[in-house]
Amino acid sequence: MRPAALFSLRDFHQPRRSPVYATDGMAATSHPLATEAAISTLRGGGNAVDAAVTAAAVLCVVEPQMVGIGGDCFAIMVEPDGSLHGLNGSGRASAAADAAALRAQGFTDISQDSVHSITVPGAVKAFEALLKRFGTIGLDRALARAIELAENGFPVAPRVAWDWADAVPQLARHKGGRKHLLVDGRAPAVGDVMRFPALAETLRRIAKEGSDGFYRGRVAEDIVATIQALGGVMDEADLAAVSADWVEPIGRAYRGLEVMELPPNGQGATALLMLAILERFSFDRLDALGPERFHLEMEAGRAAYSVRDAEIGDPGHMRTAPQALFADALAEALAAQIDPDRRNPAFAPPRKVGSDTIYLAVADRDGRLVSLIASLFRAFGTGYVSLETGVTLHSRGGCFNLEEGHPNGYGPRKRSMHTIIPALARADGLIGAFGVMGAHYQPTGHAHVIGNLVDFAMDPQTAIEAPRMFFEQDHLSLEGGVPEATADGLAARGHRIVRARKPHGGSQMIWIDRERGIIVGASDPRKDGCALGF
Repeated sequence: MRPAALFSLRDFHQPRRSPVYATDGMAATSHPLATEAAISTLRGGGNAVDAAVTAAAVLCVVEPQMVGIGGDCFAIMVEPDGSLHGLNGSGRASAAADAAALRAQGFTDISQDSVHSITVPGAVKAFEALLKRFGTIGLDRALARAIELAENGFPVAPRVAWDWADAVPQLARHKGGRKHLLVDGRAPAVGDVMRFPALAETLRRIAKEGSDGFYRGRVAEDIVATIQALGGVMDEADLAAVSADWVEPIGRAYRGLEVMELPPNGQGATALLMLAILERFSFDRLDALGPERFHLEMEAGRAAYSVRDAEIGDPGHMRTAPQALFADALAEALAAQIDPDRRNPAFAPPRKVGSDTIYLAVADRDGRLVSLIASLFRAFGTGYVSLETGVTLHSRGGCFNLEEGHPNGYGPRKRSMHTIIPALARADGLIGAFGVMGAHYQPTGHAHVIGNLVDFAMDPQTAIEAPRMFFEQDHLSLEGGVPEATADGLAARGHRIVRARKPHGGSQMIWIDRERGIIVGASDPRKDGCALGF
């Protein structure tokens, strides 16, 4: 399967972007300053891994609502010899995590507002692991641009400002949030220059001492003091025990295109199950924006997420092997429950929804390709920020549940089911890195974008720009670009329709065509970013 649309001409009457074509390097991120930092690293002799970590660090500064060094990171990379390598940089709950104790206090869930949703941040350890194994530079050089921007300032981009304004009540409730992330109690406006001097000093310490500068010593002490003052149980031993683990990617073909994800605790298997279900249906005569296509996609998603919520968690506590989560027999059984003309109420709604993440892709002239994703989970995570060192603490533990014996139950040193999933795809001399931001939306986004490429022959830029929708509890949340006739057609099939206030996530994509010696990049206008090549 070699998507012809990868090299087709778009409709130039439509106000859209073209894909970016280059030969020596490419970066696609959700912020122009991060894309520029990646390209500068490549042009300065660094490889794709060096550039990816550099860009991710910049995003921790300039897109602070989505990502930070107080969050997690996952990556898949392809070496020039074609070998694949996956990295799980998600942190764990404290050794003192106790679901029974929370239930006894009246908790029925762990909200993202709760201090108990803070797990050990894994991003810094992941950045270091990537550079040590496959990079050519150290953390000192990879963090240099991020330090410069945090110290000297950066103008706030439009999407960043929009999200920031929404988060004011969350940030205002904690003195760390007020101190580091608000200006006289308000969010910065578009174009305001923001500086993070405390974060700059923390990044400088990491650049000098490596990950130990984050997980041990002054920074770790400040993080722990902040958490424990709020009633949390994390201690310095929890931070010191962090690990970033190399894992084997999992995958399956969709109509000849092999799609690869990371295994649990991420939800990549859910994307593969969605694709396995959708492959049982024909899209040959369907409209890409029509109700028939979206109905099948939403029903496949609701079926796949019911499996996710029952089975995915820390792999050491799962009852089901990862490959069984997208096996043909399961896909066949779930596809048989989908009526093309009617919503199936038997599919349980997903446990939780949400949509905040960054994703980036980088390719270099040697054919190395990096697919990297990092997140604070909700915008600004918990909203709690370490008082002296300026580290925004993520809310990843909000993915846990408090059910006794559940694979994803809250517990000591466990990794929660994780929403952020980088991906790769390959066939016939092509290999692509892609990701779709948007927390719980991401498996649906992966299936949607792959369907756009394969079933509807869209080029990469058009595939990630195309309108989206997502099931949220008992309704479908439609982006503004979804036609009204499609909304009516979905309502006629039994779906409750609402229009989304914000778009569903964002996306980046890079393809390497080894036969032609070119690289193709695309970046989603739902965010502020861009793709650039040289």
